[in-house]
Amino acid sequence: MRPRAIDEVQGQDHLLAEGRPLRRQIDADHITSAILWGPPGTGKTTIARMLADFTEAHFEPFSAVLAGVREIREIVARAETRRADGGRTLLFVDEIHRFNKAQQDALLPHVESGLLTLVGATTENPSFQVNGALLSRCSVHVLQPLSEDALLDLARRALADVERGLGALGLSAEDDALLRLARSCGGDARRLLGSLERIGLHYRRRDFGSEALTFEELGEALGADSLLYDRSGEEHYNCISAFIKSMRGSDPDASLYWLARMAEAGEDAMFLARRLVVFASEDVGLADPRALQVAIACKDAVHFLGMPEAKFPLSQATLYLATAPKSDSTKSYFRAAQAVRDHGALSVPMHLRNASTPLMKRLGYGDRYANPHDYTGDYLAEEYLPDELRGQELYRPGDQGYEKTVLERLKIWGRRKERGDRRRKR
Repeated sequence: MRPRAIDEVQGQDHLLAEGRPLRRQIDADHITSAILWGPPGTGKTTIARMLADFTEAHFEPFSAVLAGVREIREIVARAETRRADGGRTLLFVDEIHRFNKAQQDALLPHVESGLLTLVGATTENPSFQVNGALLSRCSVHVLQPLSEDALLDLARRALADVERGLGALGLSAEDDALLRLARSCGGDARRLLGSLERIGLHYRRRDFGSEALTFEELGEALGADSLLYDRSGEEHYNCISAFIKSMRGSDPDASLYWLARMAEAGEDAMFLARRLVVFASEDVGLADPRALQVAIACKDAVHFLGMPEAKFPLSQATLYLATAPKSDSTKSYFRAAQAVRDHGALSVPMHLRNASTPLMKRLGYGDRYANPHDYTGDYLAEEYLPDELRGQELYRPGDQGYEKTVLERLKIWGRRKERGDRRRKR
């Protein structure tokens, strides 16, 4: 079902519609080196092949994972021979983010000279993965995940197409079943077509033209966990909500269940890690300052390992956060933000301003500022809020874990402030 014509490409109209950047290059038969950046299954390889086909350039595929500098030299030699005969070469580098420095250095002069037109495909931000010299010679085109409508159209065409799809089996599916299948694929056309192929294999002996397949029948063909969780629809939000609320409720068993529910259904592991980082600050906070360190370490481990090994750090962080003392005092930020909205941009008190020039010093910037480190307990009774907010309490600590210590410390400082305590160190 790989598209054979530009108009068959789904979901990338911002690049391929009439008048858009890549379409103009194709129509003008003038392809420049480019990086195609987007999620899996969005058409990067398909578009690269089309760029070669429609410009009559020879398509040279190259894997940054499997090949090295020797293969690049061989490609360059073939391209030189081809150019001598008036031909052009389009070098397609799949997973260009895995290009090492030696490969990039070997390729650069031939891209610069125009011997090779480079088209790279990547799921990673090329700003971080491709060196500046090579990247500066390429335009970057961002591909979008396919919409539900685009996936639905692709699914219907695959079921009906006799030559390239499943049309010879006479299968059909209910609209709701196809919609839920499309949602479960997270914008990935390759995943959708792979699922349809499995469905076709499962029901290949079904009578031609039988009743449309139901959602439950699709689930039977794909396995129990493939369609139980919709990564882009309501079930996605229901499950992540249950996950967060289970950790907030300090229930490690339920927290692990909802984590597994999402992970086993193919949820993005980095999405789960990001939610753990948010939770560590929003719901644990200063009750256990180590929680954020654990969550960040989990995020780094997930990025480093990938699935399925990432399930171990995700599980560890989930258990740590579910059993940690809880505090939502970081929401104090929103009281501060409300004060900003209510009072506008209040002037910074003169004693808190930085006197970085002689003129500013003469104007009183930093005048009468007292450094707390010069006073007993590294504290003195001083006002740091603007006068209009004097005495307001924005931070309200909890009484669990480490924050209980913070609360006691604030009480001591509060009593010293009431007394106007400004005792200097001896």
